Amino acid sequence: MNWLQESVTVKLIFIGFLILVLLIPSALINDLIFERSARQSQVVKEIADSWSGDQTIKGPVLVVPYKRYFKAIDNDKKEVTKEVTENLYLLPENLKMDAAVKTDKLHRGMFDAVVYNSQVKVSGNFGKPDLAALSLTPDQLLWDKARLEFSISDLKGLKNNPVINAAGQHLTAEPSFTAHPVFDSGLQANLNLATVKEAGFTFDFTLDLKGSQELHIMHLGKTTDVSVKGNWSTPSFDGRYLPDERHMDSAGFKANWRMLYYNRPYPQQWVVDNNLLNDKNKLTNASFGLKLRLPVDQYQKITRTSKYAILIVLLTFVSLFLTEVIRKHRIHPFNYALIGAALVIYYTLLLSFSEQMGYNLAYIIASVATIGLVSVFISSLLRNKAAAALFAVILSIIYVFIFVIIQLEDLALMIGSIALFIIVALLMYFSRKINWDKH
Repeated sequence: MNWLQESVTVKLIFIGFLILVLLIPSALINDLIFERSARQSQVVKEIADSWSGDQTIKGPVLVVPYKRYFKAIDNDKKEVTKEVTENLYLLPENLKMDAAVKTDKLHRGMFDAVVYNSQVKVSGNFGKPDLAALSLTPDQLLWDKARLEFSISDLKGLKNNPVINAAGQHLTAEPSFTAHPVFDSGLQANLNLATVKEAGFTFDFTLDLKGSQELHIMHLGKTTDVSVKGNWSTPSFDGRYLPDERHMDSAGFKANWRMLYYNRPYPQQWVVDNNLLNDKNKLTNASFGLKLRLPVDQYQKITRTSKYAILIVLLTFVSLFLTEVIRKHRIHPFNYALIGAALVIYYTLLLSFSEQMGYNLAYIIASVATIGLVSVFISSLLRNKAAAALFAVILSIIYVFIFVIIQLEDLALMIGSIALFIIVALLMYFSRKINWDKH
């Protein structure tokens, strides 16, 4: 029975088995991290539902009904001429938007969500339609029944009814309840263009808009110019088009876009198809904007940190095992299990503290607590303060290394590979004089 207690092979098998067992609580902790992250997303969504959701501004589009005549056979088998009303859709020649965004953070429990108030000034002009290209004649168009349609994705965010100045008329936009709306959540203003007809006209209106986290704009002008400024210091620009100019500092940001219709998946004019602008694939290829997210996502960092749990346990156990062999001081397997438990519980400390004070400070507190606990425990086992201090240094190096890896996302693989190579080299060096046959 003594050989079983003293056998290095048996001890190594037990350590390997213990590491596999510790995978179970590590997996449970990963589930807990995912659950807390999902809870954060749910709370942010609840705040957005109460305030207003992500906003996408689409339009405006000019809709002009026209009459079309065709031959048909009636019930008496006689040829008759029938009339149907269809729509001509026109996009702006020039579209300009100037948005001023003022952000704020709303709190619910321990979670925060970014919301904003914005004032978006929209202006531009519509040009003369090319009726010949659509096989239409001027007398077919019902200019007195034209309408201007535009959309925002969450109408709850409108703080005032938009007043549209177009073709010398001042009109208040209303929800679009026509039989064939251009947008799913559209607004419209009826225009009498009988005196303007094909000459074209200018327009302008202002949107006082609330939203949360994201603001996007749809590129619909033959030329689209957009300027957005705000007081958020860490915006993320996304979508099909990145800004031509951008400036960010601690006071806020400013970004400018200029796009031509060559990069737009829509024609300048078309007929009949009222769902063209609702196509999701085309919308993805025509929208751009920014995200106003919190600069630090602690759950993402904790998830990445937890992936190194087994590496930390393995390095700690190997260091402890080599100390045991070199110093010829046997450590009971149960003590290995206790040290492994402390190393795993570290992640629950990190998770709980990070929700209250942020990732970086939580990492320091959890690391210092774990290093202190394990070092004191090893000191009592080995009755040697120097060995305990060495373990404290080893654990400190490991946790500092993991922290650096988490911060340097782009270089994480290279630095991690180099560090692992150095660790293997050190293990080779310190184990070279051990007589394994004797043990």
